[in-house]
Amino acid sequence: MLHTRKLHDEMARQRERLLGYQQRHGDELTLYRAALADLRTRYSSTAQIEAAQRVWLAQRQAQPEPLGARPTVEYDAWLATAERFPALRFGERFESHEQSHAWAERLRGVTTFAVDGSQLPPWRDASAPVALVQAGLYENPHQPPQPYVKDIVVELLTPEELTGDEPDLVDARTGDDLGYSSRFVQLRRFELEAATVIARMEHHQRRRAELAARGEPTPLVVAFYDGSLIVSFALKSPPPYRERYVGAALRLLEASQRCGVPLLGYIDTSYARDIVVMLRALAGADGLPAETRGLSDPLLWHGALGWGDRTPAFLSARYDLARMGYGAGDDGDDGADKDAGRGEVAFVYFQAALDRPPARIEFPRWLLDSGLLDRTLDVVRAEVIAGTGYPYPIEAADAVAVISARDRAQFYALFQEFAEREGIAFTFSRKALSKSRRRL
Repeated sequence: MLHTRKLHDEMARQRERLLGYQQRHGDELTLYRAALADLRTRYSSTAQIEAAQRVWLAQRQAQPEPLGARPTVEYDAWLATAERFPALRFGERFESHEQSHAWAERLRGVTTFAVDGSQLPPWRDASAPVALVQAGLYENPHQPPQPYVKDIVVELLTPEELTGDEPDLVDARTGDDLGYSSRFVQLRRFELEAATVIARMEHHQRRRAELAARGEPTPLVVAFYDGSLIVSFALKSPPPYRERYVGAALRLLEASQRCGVPLLGYIDTSYARDIVVMLRALAGADGLPAETRGLSDPLLWHGALGWGDRTPAFLSARYDLARMGYGAGDDGDDGADKDAGRGEVAFVYFQAALDRPPARIEFPRWLLDSGLLDRTLDVVRAEVIAGTGYPYPIEAADAVAVISARDRAQFYALFQEFAEREGIAFTFSRKALSKSRRRL
């Protein structure tokens, strides 16, 4: 149980340290917001920022550091406005829910879909490890009487896969040998989500080709993904895992361009620091404080955007992207012999709810180059209206994919029945079964 009196005493004891952190964080945020507002006076074009970034890279060759982000043509579009912070305004203001929902009717005829995943890790009290990963799909054509689609893709992970050649099979909390790889379960979930999105993109590519062949209009299709399209976290994984994560992410980006389906990685609460790093690089090594781990990009715009407003698009230029195969890296050179922009990820910050910092939306660069970005972000706005502050397709896909405690118990009961029927030796500890029944 929680001892509230002792907790109050402890919070009071730590008061000064908490206030000190708040002050330091506020001071850093003020400096970085000032640097963001100063971009207009220091750099009057995208070309000027790119030139300054090349100088920075030349100076840091002996000790490479990231650029964070690179500007796009939308930086120049912002310069044509009178906005102090880099912001592109939505322009519509609604006086009522009725007005906003009326505006969102522009979704009619636009197909949106989202994929989200869930997993059941192996139960360590079972005689052999088995796990489950699944990806939930929700799709709405927004064209009555066409129905929406809800579907699930399920994959069972067998003991042979889970007890492969990964050396680290130890419970980080207890130090016990788990006998299986939980990291592998997370990887397979990510790969299944990516494969499900790609399969749906290819389905719509074929469907639109059929419509075009008959001389019928082809609808816009927009894919939502709950999470980042940049798998920087994979760099901390062993090489086989890193390669598979990056491979799945790059296949997503490639399929989006090949199928002509805008792909949006939506991060509701982002801790990305691409713009923070960019501002520090542009200011020089001594221009801004480096200890900014508590400072993230969305905080720079918090309170400066109205509902539906967004930032100009930037290209992510993290230090590790080129090494992972995401197109151009910190040198800013796409290479004349490559498909320009292939694998590059752009992003905007988008104000989806006024009581929170803006969300981060990532997308493949081709979407910006094709001129489809504005239309696609209108689709995001309409779906956020439908979801009352969060894109409805992602919300619905999560509801399809989620696995409850009751589902977990049912899974193991069904698997035990299957094992008994097929003569497969598979048992649970009585203690684990008892605990599972009590917690339902």
